[in-house]
Amino acid sequence: MVSTRESLKAWLRLSLTPGVGNITARALLQGFGLPEAIFERSTRELQSLVSATVSQQLQLIPPELEEALETAWHWLQTQAYPAAPKTLQKRILTLADDDYPSTLMLTPDPPCLLYVLGQTQHLHLLSPALDHAPRALAVVGSRNPTPQGRLNAHDFALHLAQAGLTVVSGLALGIDTAAHQGALKGGQPHHPLYTVAVVGTGLDRVYPHQNHALALEIAAHGLLISEYPLNTAPLHSNFPKRNRLIAGLSQACLVVEAATRSGSLITARQALEIGKEVFAIPGSIHTTVSKGCHDLIKQGAKLVDCVQDILEELKDLPEVQCLPKEAQRDSGSSMSSAQGFNDDQMSATSLKVIDHLGQDPVGLDELQLRSGLPTAQLQAELFQLELIGALGRLPGGLYQQLSRRR
Repeated sequence: MVSTRESLKAWLRLSLTPGVGNITARALLQGFGLPEAIFERSTRELQSLVSATVSQQLQLIPPELEEALETAWHWLQTQAYPAAPKTLQKRILTLADDDYPSTLMLTPDPPCLLYVLGQTQHLHLLSPALDHAPRALAVVGSRNPTPQGRLNAHDFALHLAQAGLTVVSGLALGIDTAAHQGALKGGQPHHPLYTVAVVGTGLDRVYPHQNHALALEIAAHGLLISEYPLNTAPLHSNFPKRNRLIAGLSQACLVVEAATRSGSLITARQALEIGKEVFAIPGSIHTTVSKGCHDLIKQGAKLVDCVQDILEELKDLPEVQCLPKEAQRDSGSSMSSAQGFNDDQMSATSLKVIDHLGQDPVGLDELQLRSGLPTAQLQAELFQLELIGALGRLPGGLYQQLSRRR
C-alpha cells in the first residue's frame, strides 16, 4: 500500500509515463526495484530494459502528474461517495504490496496500480496460501438477459455465496447485477468477502448510475476494484480490458447467458488461457443470448444446470460446503427461489397455460394454438402468471417460464 504522498507520486509517475504499460512497468520493477530507484537510473542504464524513446520519457515529469497525485491523495483521505458509510476503507495497491492479489500475478499483464474500495481488511481472501486454490468464482453474462437468465444468475450466485465462495463480476446491468445481488443475499459471515465488482471506470464514480445503491452495498460486504485512475470515464474500450481481472481474480468462470460476440466470452477465453475452469448454463436454442454458452460447451466448457455441478469441481477446498443434491438440483435449469411459484397459487387454467408454455420462449399466437384458449382469456392468464413471477415477457412479444413449480 502506498503509505506516503511521495511513494504514491513515484508510482503514479511510472504509470503515467508514455510508453510504460503494465508489462514494461513490471520489467522495470524487476530490474531496478521500486519506482524511486527506477527514476534514479541513467538513460543508458534504462536502455538495458526499454527502448531509447521510453528511457528518455522516464527522465521527464508527466505534465498531468501533480493533478493526478492531488486527486488520488484526496480520494484516500475522504469519503467514498455521498451518503456512503464512513466505515468503508480505500486503498491504492501497488505490485510491491503484500496485499496485492496474488492470483492477478498469473495474468499476462497485472496492473501496476489497483484502486480498492470496501472491506479491504479481507483482501487476503483473494491471495490464498500456495497449497490452496482461490475461493472466488466469476459469474458473467449478457447485459440484456432473458428473465430466466437473470433469475439463474441470481440463484447460482446466492448458492455459491452460501457455500463460502466470493462471487466476482463487473457491476454491469443484466447478469452482473443479478449475480452481485444474489451473492449479497447468500453471503456468509464466516466468509465475509461476499462479492467483488471489477469496474471499468475510476472508483470515484459509479457506472451504470442505476447501480449506485448496489455499489455501496457491495462495498459494505465486499470490494470494488479498478485499475483505472480516478476521474476515468466509462470508455467503451475499458470494459473488455478489465475482463481479464475478473478472470484473474477467480478460480473459475460461470457464463450464464452470452451472445456469440460478447464481452462475457472474452472473460471466458481469458480464464481458459490462464488455466481456469469454465462453466456454462445451456439455454433455449431460440434465443441469441444462449448461443455463446452453447459454443463454449461445444469447445469444452462444462455444462451446468445446478450449483452442485460447480461445487463438485471445487469439493477439495476445505471451506467450500457442497449442498445436498436434493436441495440444489431441479428438473430445470433454475433453482427454487423467492420468485418461484406453487401450484396452489394458480387456477386450473393457469396450470394448463404453464404446461403449454414449456421452457422455450413462445409467442402469443403459438401459445393460443397449443392451449385453445380465446385470446382475451389467454392474455388475462398470462398477466396473472407474470404478476406471481411464473413467467417473464421477452422482446418480440415472447413469453418464457421463469422457474419450475415447487
